[in-house]
Amino acid sequence: MQSRLLQTCRVSLYNTLRECRQRTLELVTDINSETLCQQAHPDFSPVGWHLGHIAYTEAYWILEHCAGLPPQFPQYHQLFAANGLPKSQRQHLPPIEEILDYLAIIRKQVLTYLETAPLQQQERLWRWLIQHESQHSETITFVLQLHSLNKKSSYTRLNLFSSSLSLPHHKSFPMLEISAGEFEMGNGNIDAQDNERPVHRIYLNTYSIDVYPVTCLQYREFIAAGGYQKQEFWTKEGWEWLQQNPVSHPLFWIESPEWDNHPVCGVNWYEAEAYAKFVGKRLPTEAEWEKAGSWNQQLGKKSLYPWGETEPNSKLCNHNTLVGHTTPVTAYPAGKSAYGCWDMLGNVWEWTSSCFTGYEGFEFYPYQGYSQVYFDHKHKVLKGGSWATRPWGLRSSFRNWYHPWVRQILAGFRCAK
Repeated sequence: MQSRLLQTCRVSLYNTLRECRQRTLELVTDINSETLCQQAHPDFSPVGWHLGHIAYTEAYWILEHCAGLPPQFPQYHQLFAANGLPKSQRQHLPPIEEILDYLAIIRKQVLTYLETAPLQQQERLWRWLIQHESQHSETITFVLQLHSLNKKSSYTRLNLFSSSLSLPHHKSFPMLEISAGEFEMGNGNIDAQDNERPVHRIYLNTYSIDVYPVTCLQYREFIAAGGYQKQEFWTKEGWEWLQQNPVSHPLFWIESPEWDNHPVCGVNWYEAEAYAKFVGKRLPTEAEWEKAGSWNQQLGKKSLYPWGETEPNSKLCNHNTLVGHTTPVTAYPAGKSAYGCWDMLGNVWEWTSSCFTGYEGFEFYPYQGYSQVYFDHKHKVLKGGSWATRPWGLRSSFRNWYHPWVRQILAGFRCAK
C-alpha cells in the first residue's frame, strides 16, 4: 500500500513539474535579447535572470542538497543565486539558448533523481520548488507587462472577456456582513509554505466586506474627485510617496468603459488605502479576508478554496495566464465563497491592512530567508492571487507580501468596514 502511494506521489510530482515548466517556457517564446536582459524596473530582475534562477534553485536543493551531487554549472552560481548580485547587475546574461539549455539539463537530472528519491522525507521540498518556479513565472509575466508599458506598447488591446452578468453602474456596490466568531486560519497541508503554518483559531468581531474587488468604474470616481490631489485621503507616508512619485491613476490603467467591471489593477497599498478612506471604508485585515474567503459558517469548517476543495480550473477563477489579463469581477459565479464573496482567488492580488509576520509557532522552511527575513513590519500582506498565478500557489491561505509603495505587481483590493 505504501509503495503504491509513493508511486502515485512520484507520478503526480512528475506531471506537475512538466506542466509548470511548460507554462514558464510559453512566456518566453520568441523573446528578444533586449527584453530578456534588461530591467523593466529597478526593483525587479530581468526575465532571463528569473529563468536562470529557477534552474539554479532546482539544482541546489534537489541535485546538491538531496542527491548529494557536486555543484552544477558553477560559472552561474554568482549570477543566478538570490544573494549573488544586486538586481542592477543581473543584466549581463547568457543568450536565451544557453539559459534554456541550463534549464533543460538540470531538469533532466532532477527527473532522473525523482525516480528513486525518498519522497517520504522530501515531498514537501519538491512541492515547495514547484511553487518557487510558479512565483518566478508570475514575476516574469508582470515584468513583461512592464516592458510593454515602458515601450507604450498596445498591450491593452486584448480580446475582452465577456461575462453574462453585469454590475450596476454606480460606485456603491453591496457588502456582506460576516458575523462574529472563531475560524481556522492558515494551512497545514504538505504544500503549505512556512508562513501559512501552523493552522490556528482566531476570533473576529462582526465586520462587513465588499462582495467584489474594487472595479475600475468605482476607482474612476476617486480619480475624478481629485483623489490624487487631496492630502486628506492619504496617510503621511502615502502622501510623501505621492509627492515623490506624482501619478494620477493606477499603473495598469485603461481608460475605457469596456473595462469598467474589471478590478482595478496596478495600485500600491497607499493608493488602496486612500481609496478606502475616500469611500468611508478601510482595507480588511488579513484574517478578515481569509475568513470571508475560506470559512463555511454553516459547516463550521474551512475549505482550501473559496468554492470548496475542487482544484482551480477555468470555470472557477481567472488564473494561470489562461486569459492573459483581468476579467470582469462577475465572470466566475461558481467561484464564490461560502459567505458569497466573488473573485477572491485569481484576477488581482488584494492588499490587506496587515503587516507580514509569522504566526505563533512559526518554523522557517526550507531556509530562513524565504519568509522570516521579511517579518520586519515593513511589508504588507496580499491575498488571493492574480490572473498570472499558477494553480499550485493559489489557495485562500496563501500569503504574498510587498512593500506598501510597490505598484508594479498585479494587485488591486476590496474594502471592509
